[in-house]
Amino acid sequence: MRPSVRARHERRPVPGRLVRGVYLPRGADAGAFSLATYGIPLLVLATTGSAALTGLAFAMEWIPRLAVVTVAGTLVDRYGPALVFRLTCTLRALVVLAAAVVLPAQTGGTEMTVMVLAAASGALNQFSYVAAETTGTDASRRAGGRAHRVQSVLLGVDQTALLAGPALAGLLVQQTGSTGLLTACAALSLLAAVLMPPRTAEPIAAASNVAKAEHARGLRAGWSVLRERPALAWLVGGLVVSNLSLGLVQATTPVIVVQQLGHSTGSVGLIWSAAAVASLLAVVLCRAVISRWGLWLTGAVSATVAAGACLAVAQATTYSAYVVLVAVFMAGEGGLTVVLRTLRSHLIPAPVFGATLALTILLLLAPFPLAGLLVAALPPAQLIHALGVCAVVQALALAVTFARLRTLPGLRPAHP
Repeated sequence: MRPSVRARHERRPVPGRLVRGVYLPRGADAGAFSLATYGIPLLVLATTGSAALTGLAFAMEWIPRLAVVTVAGTLVDRYGPALVFRLTCTLRALVVLAAAVVLPAQTGGTEMTVMVLAAASGALNQFSYVAAETTGTDASRRAGGRAHRVQSVLLGVDQTALLAGPALAGLLVQQTGSTGLLTACAALSLLAAVLMPPRTAEPIAAASNVAKAEHARGLRAGWSVLRERPALAWLVGGLVVSNLSLGLVQATTPVIVVQQLGHSTGSVGLIWSAAAVASLLAVVLCRAVISRWGLWLTGAVSATVAAGACLAVAQATTYSAYVVLVAVFMAGEGGLTVVLRTLRSHLIPAPVFGATLALTILLLLAPFPLAGLLVAALPPAQLIHALGVCAVVQALALAVTFARLRTLPGLRPAHP
């Protein structure tokens, strides 16, 4: 009996340690991440009134994220996720607090300030995300057979931030301007840094030269996997094209809703919160659909929903229609994400999973800064037409992708 009592005693503190050391820091960071991601483009639009600068700010958030993905991974491997997370969150708090002080006092040159803010927050968000993901993975590994429970809680934390963040960002920009938004983001960042225990996992790679060599081999391995797994390559290729439409919807929505539909910045945030609800419901539904009807049918239906809704978004003339159509569009995108994650888990060999995953993330995120640059380059009146063109290209790309996938064996192992 003694060992069993001892085992129960050892297990009892684990949930508390997970809440204190993983879930709470993750929640605070996800809140700051969401506020910055959705709030800064709204802040740019409210501050400058320029659709071009709003699109440029969107691009300036995403370009640094792509640039620092591999650097963030290397630093996390070398120094451990806890240290990187705490330093990153502290730096983000200092950056946004500085912007909160400078912006209201500026009489000119606010454009440069918000662009620097967008770039700095984008890069720091990526560092904190990689560190938080590593911490969550380490907790899942230690949980053993309870790993799925840890991941489900982490997914719930992220989805809660995604639901609340955009709406709160819109309301803060509308009611308090830059001061309220940036102060809230700084407070959540500092809270995340304080909540993260000093040490949650040992560094994986102690020598930077070894890490760099492994990284270089990993990138080549990732490309090799895509070449050897045509089903995965086709799906990633189709989703890269589809993500250009997704990025354009995200980048143009503040301009369309505020300047063309005549609604407030708070209304923009509510759109993304509604879209997050629709996406979450689609994810839950698709898990059951995949088990019964398989990956290909689930993906084809999701692609049809996403492409059709995106085409309709380009024709929306009222706010209520825009809200519903964007929510349906994001539901379709959520279904495609489930299909991609499932196919990835089936087809990527375990020894090179991390490298291939990183490569697919880079490919899938690449269209987002391009979407921001398109918004910056086009006149506001042409944005809705550009969205229509991208929607047509998306529909064609997804149709070709799933027609090709129908003949490939990769989507057959669909039943868990």
